[in-house]
Amino acid sequence: LRVDEHTSGSPNVWLHPDGSTMGWIIVDVGERAWSQLAYQFGHELGHVMANSWQPFAKPLLPCQWIEEALVEAFSIRGLGRLAESWKQDPPFAGDNAYGDAIADYRRDIIQKYSVIAEQQGTTRDTAKWFADNRTEIEAPGHPLMGPASLIVLAEYERTPSCVEALGALNRWPGRSGIPIEDYFRQWQATCAELGASTELPIRLRGILGFA
Repeated sequence: LRVDEHTSGSPNVWLHPDGSTMGWIIVDVGERAWSQLAYQFGHELGHVMANSWQPFAKPLLPCQWIEEALVEAFSIRGLGRLAESWKQDPPFAGDNAYGDAIADYRRDIIQKYSVIAEQQGTTRDTAKWFADNRTEIEAPGHPLMGPASLIVLAEYERTPSCVEALGALNRWPGRSGIPIEDYFRQWQATCAELGASTELPIRLRGILGFA
């Protein structure tokens, strides 16, 4: 895994076509913006974990939003773990307090998504939210990925071991370019094939209302 910092452009995973077996993450952060760096790195690392770093792994509709929600939640979860670790055992002696800054950064992200979730009705009836907004959710740009990531984050925190299901994503023809019902069936089957927990795809299918 290689990480490069650029001064312009958005963070991404470079799908380099040179046959390399290395995942290549590009981040774009300000000077000494360590929380931002951790956040961007965590999101892009989530894509690598979800098998989205090879040359053919271009994002596809209609299900790319699911992966985006999964890896955004993966990054938010990572910020929480990093904050606690930094407060208890900082990499620089006497720098424990910076763990609070990381926790504040994480809290701001969650708060931003929570406001959108409340406005959209995600927290009241997630299945209805998905049914009512499916066209927009599956559209380019994934405008409602934030509220969906909070749904996933709750599952990560409820059952930490379910995060291993990320590694079973996109290991089938069509990747995210297939209907959501088929996407979840493929994901669950691949988890079982790899010996990974199937709890996350099963839970999310139920929460979204098409179990």
